[in-house]
Amino acid sequence: MSVTPHAEPAVTTPPAPGPEQTNGRTSQRPLALRLLARPEVGVLLGAVAVYVFFLIAAPPVRDGGSMANVLYQSSTIGIMALPVALLMIGGEFDLSAGVAVITSALTAAMLSFQLTTNVWVGVIAALIVSLAVGFFNGWVMVRTGLPSFLVTLGTFLILQGANLAVTKLITGNVASDDISDMDGFDQARELFASSFAVGGVQVKITIVWWLVFAALATWVLLRTKYGNWIFAVGGNKESARAVGVPVTFTKISLFMLVGFGAWFVGMHQLFSFNTVQSGEGVGQELIYIAAAVIGGCLLTGGYGSAIGPVFGAFMFGMVQQGIVYAGWNPDWFKAFLGVMLLGATLINLWVSRAATRR
Repeated sequence: MSVTPHAEPAVTTPPAPGPEQTNGRTSQRPLALRLLARPEVGVLLGAVAVYVFFLIAAPPVRDGGSMANVLYQSSTIGIMALPVALLMIGGEFDLSAGVAVITSALTAAMLSFQLTTNVWVGVIAALIVSLAVGFFNGWVMVRTGLPSFLVTLGTFLILQGANLAVTKLITGNVASDDISDMDGFDQARELFASSFAVGGVQVKITIVWWLVFAALATWVLLRTKYGNWIFAVGGNKESARAVGVPVTFTKISLFMLVGFGAWFVGMHQLFSFNTVQSGEGVGQELIYIAAAVIGGCLLTGGYGSAIGPVFGAFMFGMVQQGIVYAGWNPDWFKAFLGVMLLGATLINLWVSRAATRR
């Protein structure tokens, strides 16, 4: 008699839990890492630290008038740092930016005085000259393929020598003539160098222009096709050209934006002091570049923001005035700037690595 075995029901073992399904998407990174990925976060933390430090070390900084002076110093750096930052995001930098400011101011002053005409004629002529210098830098770099370092170093030397030689030739000394009694001076000063009262504190108009330009630059970078072009040519210009980005136009226009910034700051200096010293401006280009680097812009291009250089310029203004208010030797200013630059660069490096770490 055979016994037919009964088949036992199969026992189904549930599969071990595998990785959570994400439909092809990686899980969202924590908010802290996403914030660290922003190029301006590191410099914001640094600016807050510098501000708190001088609030403690230099009590006069707490006064409204002192803070207005800090913001004014920051604005004169920040207005130029913005186009310099855009140029760096586009993969280039300009060593002639500092002396270009003086070239613009000297052009407006000497042309107006020698022609005994309305100062607005000199102002417009200076704008044309500044844009032409920017165009020249960009055009030579694009056409020759030379690094912007070499092209703008040459322009720096040309402008530095021309500023001194032409001023001595025309005026007989190293400064332009006083134009404060010429037609149109008061109107131009109202636009470029006036001040207004806020709560009993005199605020320079350059602070307003600085913030307006920063907002405009941020909008251009984040909301316009031109902003995409800037990031594209800074990241890889050959790839950008392959997808239809007008690389030549973008590069040249960025240099011309630096020329516009030089014109504006030059007009502010001229109408603030009525005259311009032809030997000034040397070394300021490094301040502008440092403010952009501290603000999170990479020398290699393709990364940065317009807000970061605003905080970078504020740190410069805060240190420059804070040392004075603290009663310290102002000779330490450049040393502080060097420490800030190295520290900010290391912080930006750490932040970028932490933000991209999985």
